[in-house]
Amino acid sequence: MRDAREKPARRGRSSAPRSAGQCVRLGLRAFAWLLVPGLLGGCSAVVLGPSGYIALRERNLIIAVTLLMLLIIVPVMVLTAMFARRYRAGNPEAVYDPEWHHSTQLEVVIWSVPLLIIICIGAITWLSTHTLDPYRPLSRVDPSQPVPAGVKPLTIEVVSLDWKWLFLYPDHGVATVNEIRAPVNVPIFFKITSGAVMNSFFIPALAGQIYAMGGMQTQLHAVINQSGEYEGFSGNYSGVGFSRMNFRFYGTSQQDFDQWLAKVKSGGAKLDRAAYLQLEKPSEDVPVQYFSGVEDGLWDRILNLCVDPGSMCLSEMRQIDLHGGGGAESEQNAERLQYDNRRLEEKEGPEKRPQLFFKFGNGEQQH
Repeated sequence: MRDAREKPARRGRSSAPRSAGQCVRLGLRAFAWLLVPGLLGGCSAVVLGPSGYIALRERNLIIAVTLLMLLIIVPVMVLTAMFARRYRAGNPEAVYDPEWHHSTQLEVVIWSVPLLIIICIGAITWLSTHTLDPYRPLSRVDPSQPVPAGVKPLTIEVVSLDWKWLFLYPDHGVATVNEIRAPVNVPIFFKITSGAVMNSFFIPALAGQIYAMGGMQTQLHAVINQSGEYEGFSGNYSGVGFSRMNFRFYGTSQQDFDQWLAKVKSGGAKLDRAAYLQLEKPSEDVPVQYFSGVEDGLWDRILNLCVDPGSMCLSEMRQIDLHGGGGAESEQNAERLQYDNRRLEEKEGPEKRPQLFFKFGNGEQQH
């Protein structure tokens, strides 16, 4: 009789030759694995290889926090594997002590090390949150160079539209669509809003993403330190054309930037209210456009949602609310507040406009 402790004989692999189908499948698997390095070669870790001072500091913050977290994660993973191997059921050398239940030294290590790491991460992120505040003007253009005295930031006004980007240069009186240019080592001050739905303005090589919202202005201070062409896009889903809502950002020398400005000013149409209303209509794959001039006050009208003639600006609406409302006399403002109905009429016709009801005293009036 076979001893009960005797291990059964292992079954060897079948010596039967593989079929043609199995060989084909193995070949396809090997080929697929060979494709992986090539596919990964097309990826670029822009966030980990930034070209701007703000993006560089954000990269360093990511690396520092990740390394601090790995001080906990790596030992835990290694010790888990070591304990599983050492105290496996088949290891006669492993000591089993059923009475053990506490170790002061072990408790100190388990609680103090993670606590110290959390304190370090908290201190680093708290300081970085304030020093990398996008609303805070830059004090340096790179780690070794402060902003020169008297240097004025390049102001760029950003408007997200369906599904394109409009950039206004108020100090130079020009505007572009889906293209930004800025000289290297010159602070940039972005003022960001939306002429459509909520979006997110993101140039990974330059700085972090900032939301663009209608009727509101967000800000971003940044600087580009290396000449080159960089990708910008929307980081927030905004509809069917979102995936093609891209633009190009160029870091250039001051001389090349001045030449580009002269080129834009020498030709192209003027961006007035009529041109903007035409531009803001939903469209995809919009080519780069230049405007040699910008109508005075256009940015304020975009920000206050009153580019359309006759519409009420948010600033005026706030003044009315500040004084307790307009009362019955404000009935005439109903038509001026139809911001979104204009697009609805373009698609469905004015006869499908939603009806508004205003009640004054004992009577009800419809508009």
